[in-house]
Amino acid sequence: MVKFLLWLILFVLCWPLALLALVLYPLVWLLSLPFRLLGLTVSAVFDLLKAILTLPARLLSQVARQKTSLA
Repeated sequence: MVKFLLWLILFVLCWPLALLALVLYPLVWLLSLPFRLLGLTVSAVFDLLKAILTLPARLLSQVARQKTSLA
């Protein structure tokens, strides 16, 4: 009987939270969307800079690899 009463109290207290989460989740998702796009952009810029900075080393290692395969 005590477990049932505790379950009823939990049900009464938690269903408003569940409805609130159901309503607020799309709003929070929409508000976080610009920050996600900004994060993707910054990540892409850093990847581009890394590719540009490591290009000479990759080209030199490719040339060295081709010389060793010819010998």
